[in-house]
Amino acid sequence: MIVEFAGPDEGTAPLTWGQRAIWEAILHTEPDDHYFNFDRVVKVPGDRSVPEVLAAVRALVERHGSLRTRLGARREPYQRLERTGRLPVTFGAPAATRFDYEREWPLRVGLTTDGDRVTHVTLLFCHLAADGAGAEVAVRDLRMLLLGRPPSAPAPRALDLALWQQGEQGRRVATAAAAHWEREHRRIAATMFPTPAKGSDPPIWRALLHSPALDLAVRSIAAAHGASTSTVLLAAVAELAGRHTGQEISAVLPIVSNRFRRDTMAVVSTLAMEGLFTLEVGLPFAEALRAAGPAALRAYRSAYHDPADRAMIVRAESARRGERVHPHCCFNDLRFADPGPAACEPDEIEKARAQTTLTWPLSQDNLDCRFCVHVTTEGVSLTADTRYLSRPDIERYLLDLESLLVETATA
Repeated sequence: MIVEFAGPDEGTAPLTWGQRAIWEAILHTEPDDHYFNFDRVVKVPGDRSVPEVLAAVRALVERHGSLRTRLGARREPYQRLERTGRLPVTFGAPAATRFDYEREWPLRVGLTTDGDRVTHVTLLFCHLAADGAGAEVAVRDLRMLLLGRPPSAPAPRALDLALWQQGEQGRRVATAAAAHWEREHRRIAATMFPTPAKGSDPPIWRALLHSPALDLAVRSIAAAHGASTSTVLLAAVAELAGRHTGQEISAVLPIVSNRFRRDTMAVVSTLAMEGLFTLEVGLPFAEALRAAGPAALRAYRSAYHDPADRAMIVRAESARRGERVHPHCCFNDLRFADPGPAACEPDEIEKARAQTTLTWPLSQDNLDCRFCVHVTTEGVSLTADTRYLSRPDIERYLLDLESLLVETATA
């Protein structure tokens, strides 16, 4: 099936800061860059036929320019918004293979049917077009279109955001963020994981820890210390990364949504970028948590930055030291809602440890990171390069993370 669309606008612009950041990650991950694809499944309300659903998909693509924007060139990349085009739609789940960024639309659509009725729409996103929060905006609008209630306000455009970022106001924001990156790069070690190991085949592995005890412990610690569960997890991840590598200052790159401004809240684009979080290692965890709150806020502000500024800072600091400076240590809280602080009895937390499981859901050849913790509703996962952190060490790290949090909550 083909959806022919005709949007209200077209044009070209530089990549936004978020697009440039994810593009660099894609280049370092190819040909395994399908790793960055992600999907959303939308339940179709009522009895909607295939033509009715295709009409809603067409309206979605016409409304959000990012969904009809392709990469202008690989060597000197820019974004190219097209007014018209033809979007293929399949029955069943769309293929999760890597995108052709210059030729393919950054959205794949699949329909699930029951007879003549469409029951679900699967949207597979290219990460150049949207991040998780941007995809939720698209999903919300598709639901409204399926109900026959199209959004009235025009959608904000990634092209306009790119131009703002290059302007005077954008440069002021970027300069403030660059000051944080420069100051912290003077303090941190060259990398969090400097010691090569033999590695597995393939070298990149992910372990997933499903731990109800960890979840309860995190909420209980957050309640006791007046913190968010995300800050508790970020502090614990940084503390243990420092312990495992013997670093005095732990440097972690949290992935931040960057949707704090009014002009970024509702845009379908990729805004999520890395901030720089640092934490002194070896303090009692309660004391580390007190320091983690302000440090997390500084890290979140630093995430809305110009990647060109950051690259310049990294080059200068690497030249000063005579070695490349990069933490290679990421933290990504992918939950859309913080479950919130909640006191919990120690016995209940300890009892829940019997339900802990650890599985290995992913392996591949390339990844633009040596160590990346993801937090989802399924649990806490660690994706790591086994040439720097072996599979036994990956497993030990996650179990130590559970122990640190449970012991802190039940002390």
